[in-house]
Amino acid sequence: MDDRPYIAQRPRRADGQRNYDAILTAARKAFESSGSDASLEEIASQAGVAIGTLYRHFPTRAALVEATTRDGLENLVAQAGRLASERDPLDALAGWMSEAVVHFSTFRGLVGILTRSMYDEGTPSHAMCAAMHRSGADLLRAAQTAGDVRSDLTPEELFDLLSGVAWVREQTVSRGDASARLLRLALEGITTRES
Repeated sequence: MDDRPYIAQRPRRADGQRNYDAILTAARKAFESSGSDASLEEIASQAGVAIGTLYRHFPTRAALVEATTRDGLENLVAQAGRLASERDPLDALAGWMSEAVVHFSTFRGLVGILTRSMYDEGTPSHAMCAAMHRSGADLLRAAQTAGDVRSDLTPEELFDLLSGVAWVREQTVSRGDASARLLRLALEGITTRES
């Protein structure tokens, strides 16, 4: 038996592709409005498909969440590379951290899902979370090598900080002011540069 996590793949037939895309669109809207516990039956209804069709494409809630957040994680990985080549190490890290907080808090419950996925190889999002973690760790190490960030900060601690700020962002109605301030405070706490 194959015990690797299920990762939703794009269907080969045109009608299957339409259903897949409709489910993803409906799921993104539902997760953003109702959080990670949004009703799968309601998602199927909004997509105009039967619940069985949803489960044929996404056999678990985790597989559906993974598919709806995969692009965001891929973008964070790609953005880390772009920022590293375009900015000084501290600015690259700060810019990436800001984008990571926004993605981690796309909807209520995502912070917890991504945290579990980072450390549980059996989850559908593990590979992308691990790649995102490595890209952030590379930015952190570059800023540390430049002498801009405390040398004792570990990548795990960086992600704990980001997860905490993202959790605040996903819980607040304003979704910005409190978390932006917390992120600035976190940056001030980890940097060695004088203001």
